[in-house]
Amino acid sequence: MQITDLATEQKLLPLLRQAFRPMFLFGAAFSAIAMLLWGLTLAGQLQLKPFANVLFWHSHEMLFGFVSAIVIGFLLTAVQNWTGLRAPHGKSLLFISLLWLAGRLLLLFGQGLPLYLVATVDLSFLPVCAFLLAIPLIKTGQQRNLFFIPVLLLLTACNLLMYIGVATSRYELVQLGSQNAVWLITLLMAIVGGRVLPMFTANGTQTKKVDAIVWQDRAALGSLWLIFVLHFFALTKHLPALAMSSLFGLSALLLGLRCLRWKIWITLKVPLLWSLHVAYWCIPLGLALYSARYAGINISNSIALHALTAGAMGSMILSMMARVSLGHSGRMLKPHALMSLAFLLVLAAAISRTLLIWLWPAQTMQWLWLGVGGWVLAYTLYVLVYFPVLTTPRPDGRPG
Repeated sequence: MQITDLATEQKLLPLLRQAFRPMFLFGAAFSAIAMLLWGLTLAGQLQLKPFANVLFWHSHEMLFGFVSAIVIGFLLTAVQNWTGLRAPHGKSLLFISLLWLAGRLLLLFGQGLPLYLVATVDLSFLPVCAFLLAIPLIKTGQQRNLFFIPVLLLLTACNLLMYIGVATSRYELVQLGSQNAVWLITLLMAIVGGRVLPMFTANGTQTKKVDAIVWQDRAALGSLWLIFVLHFFALTKHLPALAMSSLFGLSALLLGLRCLRWKIWITLKVPLLWSLHVAYWCIPLGLALYSARYAGINISNSIALHALTAGAMGSMILSMMARVSLGHSGRMLKPHALMSLAFLLVLAAAISRTLLIWLWPAQTMQWLWLGVGGWVLAYTLYVLVYFPVLTTPRPDGRPG
């Protein structure tokens, strides 16, 4: 569908033609920089003094700085395909990009700044983007995709909870806000992954698409919704450990059976596919670790959490960015050979941050540094490889 005048499009800076361009580029670069700063701080080589404290900054920015940027880049790009209406571009895209950047700078250099200033700027990003996303969805009656609006607002509520924790000096609220965000993003990955993985796999391997089993999908996603609700309202502490272990175990089983049907073994020669499958498998793995933790096995919350963040989020985001950046810029879905290395590096980072720390806790710092190094290299490779893709016009001359 021709949704914009080509002559007008050509006057726009390529970086501002679709949301995936600035959000993916800046988000990936920021994640590499933020992780490097975190690693240098852990190593005692840097005295970082961000807003609140270093631990708050790390957990907050990897979720509401990095992940939020990628989610918005994906949604505000996809909405154009969903509706046939022009998505935010030009001045509106520049505005939300600068708003996102302002939040990152205030949090990094904001020690001593008023909390209301930092929070107001940072908290406004997702609602503004939700508003821009809602306009074309409402105009075209896209009921199926309207649920992304409350999801973005719920993410904002999680972010707000972290700031309330800082304002009241209650660390448990900071942790509750960040943990809630992890569950909500995990749910989002499960939903989006369930939509695109069967189709991507069928197209990329020239095989028949695996049809969804409706009851299984509803049960799997319903279990994740229940986990999020229980955490959001801080109800988990009122439930027996056995009940929580059973819920996480059931959810892990349902999600595992779901992605088993998508046949990861037929994707091993296609990096854009196996990387997505591995990322999705990290979701039931993380859930299984939480189930084991509630069952009394010696697994820390940090290890189980990072199976979802470093594992599922880190891998899925890198793989989706690699694919979406090519597809929406009019290029063949054949990534640079270096991206296979990047996929392996981010996977190594996740393994270092979870399995290796669990098995050999005496070397925790070494595994942390290895994880930081793998992540930084993986996302730096993405930035270097995709910079010309994201900052130049489509080779086919079409808008976007």
